[in-house]
Parts: sequence; structure tokens; C-alpha cells
Amino acid sequence: MSVRLKLTLSYAGFLMAAGGLLLAALGFFLLRQGWLQTNEEGAWRVSPGTDFVRGFAPMAAVVMAFLLVFGLLGGWLLAGRMLAPLDRITHATRTAAAGSLSHRIRLPGRQDEFRELADTFDTMLAQLEAHVAEQQRFAANASHELRTPLAISKTLLDVARTDPNHDSGEVIDRLTAVNTRAIDLTEALLLLSRADQRSFTRERVDLSLLAEEATETLLPLAEKHGTTIETFGDIALTTGSQPLLLQLTMNLVHNAIVHNVAHQGTVWVSTSVRPNAVALTVENTGERLPPELVSTLTEPFQRGTERIHGDHAGVGLGLAIVKTITRAHDGTLTLTPRPDGGLRITVELLAAGLKDRATET
Repeated sequence: MSVRLKLTLSYAGFLMAAGGLLLAALGFFLLRQGWLQTNEEGAWRVSPGTDFVRGFAPMAAVVMAFLLVFGLLGGWLLAGRMLAPLDRITHATRTAAAGSLSHRIRLPGRQDEFRELADTFDTMLAQLEAHVAEQQRFAANASHELRTPLAISKTLLDVARTDPNHDSGEVIDRLTAVNTRAIDLTEALLLLSRADQRSFTRERVDLSLLAEEATETLLPLAEKHGTTIETFGDIALTTGSQPLLLQLTMNLVHNAIVHNVAHQGTVWVSTSVRPNAVALTVENTGERLPPELVSTLTEPFQRGTERIHGDHAGVGLGLAIVKTITRAHDGTLTLTPRPDGGLRITVELLAAGLKDRATET
């Protein structure tokens, strides 16, 4: 039995029951008022039952039949009207299951339970469509990035094979560099996958210590680029994976150093405590970035205005990994272009005590 038929029978049954009770009450009233008589001594006596049946029962049967037909027809129409939004939601679900994620219900009418369900489903479809599109772009970009070092390696090997007099040391050095880049890219992809799965042990982490460690580690790179790093801030305790949060900090500082002015650039690394949260902020000098470009920098293999392939340019997954690690720690990532050029990136995470309580619940 369909839901519509169940509702129809329920409506009709309820109407029949209500009608039966109404007729029973009416019959009892008539029996008391019109079918009770007195004898010669003034005592009450009941008229024969056949008189009541002949006079009232046929009319009651006609009324009950009418109520049955009216209840079935009216219940069927009312149930169809009430369930119409579910038909639209079912159609949208089947369309999405067939692979079309661009379809939306857009249910009109007042804000009720069906409208709330439809709006929630539309939101889910929009998020799913964006996620699938992001994954498709990621797969295409990853394939391209992995194909590049393989193609270069094949070319170098072909050159070495066809030209015996070619300097083998140079070929080996170039192959080593290309292979190192391929390994870095593969490890970045694995890190991205592990962070997205949230398969890590949580512990108390001080973001200020991570900022100092990342700064000390990347100081030689900063000196090579002629960049000054300034680190300051408060003790900022959160709960999460120490290795992943260190990788997040390293990626932010590395990105700020590499994507900076040619010489005399500056990087500011700070930590702060906010209401119910702690924050890590990395700013750098550099060229002015339009907001529409900044919004795409966390996508995989985005490198600002140019695709840089220098010694320390990374593999194009730095900010994508930062975004994934932040999301895995239930934090927020904010990218803001600086008016004078450069970028300000803020990672905000729950404070340690709040994060512990959230994990317990």
C-alpha cells in the first residue's frame, strides 16, 4: 500500500468513525425526545424498536454511505496535495542518483517541514556538486603534474640512449631532480589523503611553538631569498595532530617566503588567543592579488599568478594541504589580500579545553 492510499483510508476511517459517533449521539437524543411516550398512569414507556429502525436507521445508512464516499474521495485528493512536495523531492533524488547533480528542487510555498527538507536537500546537492567538481579538477591536475616528471625522465633517458657521448653526470643530476620532485608530489598527495580521512591521534599542541620551529627550519630558505621573518604572539593551545599542524605551519611559512618580493621581503608569523579559539596568522609582502584569485589559491596546484617551478616552488599542494588539515581539525581558514601587496592567511582552531569537550560529546 502506498502512503497516499494509507492516508486516504485513514482519513476515510476517521470520518466514518466520527460520523458513526455523531449518528449514535443523534439517535440517542431522538430516542429520548421523540420515541419515549407515557401511559395512562403517567409512567414512561419506550416505543417498539421496529419503529425506530424504520424511521431512523435507513437515513443513518445513507449518511454513512455518503461519508464513506466523501471520505475516500476527499482523502485521496487531500493526501495527493499533501504528498506533492515528496514527489518533487523523490524526482530530484532519482535525478541525482542518475548522475545529474545540477538539478534543484526549489520548492515554493510557505516554510514548513517539506520546504525545510527540500531546502536542505538542495544545499546538500550544491555541496556535493562542488565537491565532485573539485575532485575532478584535482584528479586532472594531479595526472598532469605526475605526467610532467615522467615525460621529462623519458626524454632524458632517450637522449642518453641515442647520444652515447652525452654527459651522463648531467643526465643523472637532472633525473635526480625530476625524481625528487615526483617523490615530493606523491608524498604531498598521500599527506592530503591522510589528513582528509582524519586518521590521526589528537594531543595538546601549542601553535606558538610550531611557529618558532617552522621559522627556524625555513630560515636558510628565507635568507637565500633575502626575506626577513618576524615571529611573535601568545601561547595558543589547541588539540590536534602535532605533525599535521606542524606541516600546516611549514606550508604557510614556506608559501609566504617563496611568493614574496625578489629581495627585502618580509614574513610575519603570529599566534593569538581569541574568544573560544586560537589563531595562527602568516602575512607576507608581495605583489597585489585580486580577490577573485585569492579565493582559488586553496585549490590544488594553484600557484598565484604564475606556475612556478623553481627549486623551492613546491608541488602546488601547499595551501590545499593547509585547507585539508584545517578542515580535519574543525577549524576555519581565511585568506585576505593585503592592501600594500601580499597575502594574510589565518587559521583559527578551537582552544584546547573547548576542543576536548567537543570531542567528548
